[in-house]
Amino acid sequence: MDLSRRTLLAVTGATAATALVTAAGPAAATGRSGGAAAEPGFGTLLQRAETLLTGGAFDPSDSDFAAAVAALDTTARGLWDTLDRTPVRTALWPDLAPVTDAGNFGQSYTRLRTLATAWATPGTSLAADAEVADALVAALRFVHDTAYNPAKPEKGNWWFWEIGAPRALMDCCVLLRERLPAADLAAHLAVVDRFCPDADRRTNSPTLAETGANRTDKAVIVALRGLLGRNADKLVSARDALSDVRDGGRNSLFRYAASGDGFYEDGSFVQHDVVAYTGSYGTVLLSGSACLLALLAGSPWAVADPAVSVMYEAVERSFTPVIFDGLMMDAVRGRAVSRERAGDHRDGASAVAAILLLASGAPEAYADRWRSVAKGWLTRNRTAPFASFASLPQLALAKAVLSDRAVPTGHRTTGSYVFADMDRVVHRRPGWAYTLSLSSKRISAYEAGNGENLHGWYTGDGMTYLYDADDLGQFNDGFWPTVDPYRLPGTTVDTRRRTDLGTGAGTSTYRPSNAVAGGAVLHARYAAAAMELVGAPGTTLRAKKSWFLLDNAVIALGAGITSRDGQPVETVVENRNLGTDGRHRLVVDGVRQPLAQGWSKEFGRARWAHIEGVGGYVLPDGAALHALREERTGTWRSLNTGADTGGSITPVTRRYLTLWADHGASPTDAGYAHVLLPGASAAATAVWSHSRPVRVLVNDATAQAVEVRRHGLTAVNFWAAGTAGGITSSGPASVLVRRHGSRVSVAVADPGRTLTGLTIELPHHVRTVASADDTVSVVPGRRPVLTVAVGGSRGHTHRAELVQ
Repeated sequence: MDLSRRTLLAVTGATAATALVTAAGPAAATGRSGGAAAEPGFGTLLQRAETLLTGGAFDPSDSDFAAAVAALDTTARGLWDTLDRTPVRTALWPDLAPVTDAGNFGQSYTRLRTLATAWATPGTSLAADAEVADALVAALRFVHDTAYNPAKPEKGNWWFWEIGAPRALMDCCVLLRERLPAADLAAHLAVVDRFCPDADRRTNSPTLAETGANRTDKAVIVALRGLLGRNADKLVSARDALSDVRDGGRNSLFRYAASGDGFYEDGSFVQHDVVAYTGSYGTVLLSGSACLLALLAGSPWAVADPAVSVMYEAVERSFTPVIFDGLMMDAVRGRAVSRERAGDHRDGASAVAAILLLASGAPEAYADRWRSVAKGWLTRNRTAPFASFASLPQLALAKAVLSDRAVPTGHRTTGSYVFADMDRVVHRRPGWAYTLSLSSKRISAYEAGNGENLHGWYTGDGMTYLYDADDLGQFNDGFWPTVDPYRLPGTTVDTRRRTDLGTGAGTSTYRPSNAVAGGAVLHARYAAAAMELVGAPGTTLRAKKSWFLLDNAVIALGAGITSRDGQPVETVVENRNLGTDGRHRLVVDGVRQPLAQGWSKEFGRARWAHIEGVGGYVLPDGAALHALREERTGTWRSLNTGADTGGSITPVTRRYLTLWADHGASPTDAGYAHVLLPGASAAATAVWSHSRPVRVLVNDATAQAVEVRRHGLTAVNFWAAGTAGGITSSGPASVLVRRHGSRVSVAVADPGRTLTGLTIELPHHVRTVASADDTVSVVPGRRPVLTVAVGGSRGHTHRAELVQ
C-alpha cells in the first residue's frame, strides 16, 4: 500500500485514517493478519507513519487546510530563522542552552520535528528544500554528538530521556528517512536502543514496570525504531507491550484496572497511581494506542488481542462523558490546566482526533457511534472552532467526518456519572454540564511538580465547573492565570496564603485523609454526591459537603464547617470569568447591582441572585451573601515554569463576578445551602425561590437531604447511621429513592468504602421486587428493608426496582 497524499485525498465517506487501514486489506479492520501478498512491508508502514505525522493529502484550495499550512509555516519559519547553523554552535537555539540539559535537548528535538514536518508538507516555504533537509540532518547529528547519545547517563527529568526526546527523534527520522545517511540513522537508532529499548520497563529503574500512557508512548517509539531499522523483533515487542505479554497481562492497556494506573470499568482513568487524568495521560494513551493500531493494521505485526475491546469501550465510558462540545473538562486534566499552550479546547481536540483515528479500525458499530458524536462536538463549538488551531493530521480526520453526509450529527451526551474510582462526578443536561472535582485518601487533591500547577492547592477540594453551551470560553479564556486561586467555585477554604507547589524536580501529589468522596446515581438522571473535606496540611478545617444533581438544578449543602486556626473560612458559590470586558448584570432579590469594577457588597439575608448569561442562585432560607466585581491580572508563568511547558510573562487580565458565603474566623458547625439553576432567567429564578420545588429536608453533620416532590424523589447523603426523609440507613451512605407510579427505584452507594454491608429502610410499601443487583436483597412490606453488600464495590452504585 503506497499511500500518496493524492490517494488519501481521493478517499471519501471515511476519515483519512480509514485509508490507512482499509487500503491494507480487510485484515486491518478485523485485527487478523492477511495473506502474504496483502501484508504491507517496512517501506509501506513507514509511509503510513509519515502520513500519521503530516495528515496525508489535502486540497490546497480548502481554506481550512490552507490556514493550517500557513500556521505550520509561520511556526516553522520562525524556528528556521533562529536556528543556529554555524559550525561553532553550542546550542541550536539560544533559549535552549545548554543543549546538554535534558529539557533543552528534549525541546530541541521537538522543534526539529516541527521543521521536519514543514519540510515534508507541500505548501510551506520550507517544503522539499534541500538546504533545510541538510540542516536538519546536521542538527540531529549535533544533538546526538553533544547531548543525547548512548554514552550519556540520565540526569534530570527521566521523561525527556526515555519518552520525549526519542519520540521526537524517531518522528524526525521517519520524515527525513530518505535524506539521512546510514551512519546517522544507525546512531539515532542506537540511542533509542539505549534509553527506550522496550516499552515494558523504566530504563533508569529496570524493576519498575511501565503503565498507562507511558507504556503507550514507549510502544510507539519502539515500533518506529523497528520500522526504521527494519527490525521485526522490535515491532513484535511494541505490539506485545500493549497487552503486556512479558508480565502476563498485569500492565496490559487492554484490561480494566482495580487499582493504580489505567482505565476502570466505571469510566475512570488514573495515572501516577492516584490522579484523575482522563484528559491528559488518558488522551495520550488513547492516541498512542490508536496510532499503533492504525500503523500496524494488516501487517504481520497487527494487534490481534481481542481484549482491545476495552479500549473501544473506553471511548464512551471514559471520554464521551468528559468532553463538552469538543472541550476536555479541566477536572480530568490534572496539572495540565497550568499549561498555556494546552487549554481544554486543545486537549479536547487531541482526544477527538484520537477517537476518530481509533474509529478507522474499530468494529463498525463502535465507529459509527463515535463519528456521529464527534461530528456533534465539531459542529457545535464555534467559540474555539476545531479548524482554527488543529494540526494538519487532526484537521484531516475532522474534515472527513464533517463532509460525510452519511454521518449524522450527534446530540450532546446527557446523564449523570459518578466516577468512583477517580473521585469525579459529571452531570450532563441538554444545554449544560456540571463537574465536581473531589479528593480522598485514594485520589489526590492535586498533582504538581517540575514547575507545573504551582497554585493547584484547592482544585480537588470540591471545585465545581459549570459548562454552558453559550459560554464555551469560560475555562480556556485566561481563566487559570487570572482566577483567584483561593476562591475556586464550589470550594470551602481556609483563606490563609499558601506557598507555591511543585517548584522542585519530579512530581508530587497530596491525598487528604478523608474517606468519603463520591456518591450514587439513579436512572443515569439524578445523582447524590458527597465529600468530607479535610483542609490543607497544617489546618484544622473540616466540613461535610453534598451536591444533589437534578434535571434543571444543583443543590449544594454544607454542614459541620469547623476550624480552630483563627483564619476566615469561605464557601465560594460562584466565581465566573466574564472575559476581557464583560458587563454581565447581577440581580439580587430583584434589584440590579452596579456594573463598576471593584464594586462589592454584603447582603445580609439574600434569597436569590442572578448572573446574566449564566443562571440563577437560590438561598432557600435566605442567607448572608457577599458579591464582588473585579478585574484580575496574572501570568501563565506564575502557574507554570516547566522546562517545556512554562508559561509566558505576558500579563493577562479578565473580569470576574464572585459570590461567596463568609463563615467567619474559626467557625464551629457552620453551614450553607444554595441552589444553582443553570441557564435560568432572573424571572425564573425568582419564581423558583418563591415556589421552592426542591425542599432541603436536613443539613447537618449526620445527614444532608433534599426532596423533589414533583418527581417523587428523595436524595440523602448519610454521614452516620440515621433517618432523613423517611429513609433510614444503618451507616454512612448515598441514597436516592424515587417513587413513580407503582414503582419505587432505589440507588445506594458507600462513597467512603468503609463498610461491608448496609441496611436501608424505606418509607414506601413494597409488594415485590422487579429487579435488583446481585448485591441487593429486599424484604418487602410496609417498611421494606434493603440489605446491600457494599464491601469491595469501591463506592459504586447498587440498584433495585421495586413494585408497590
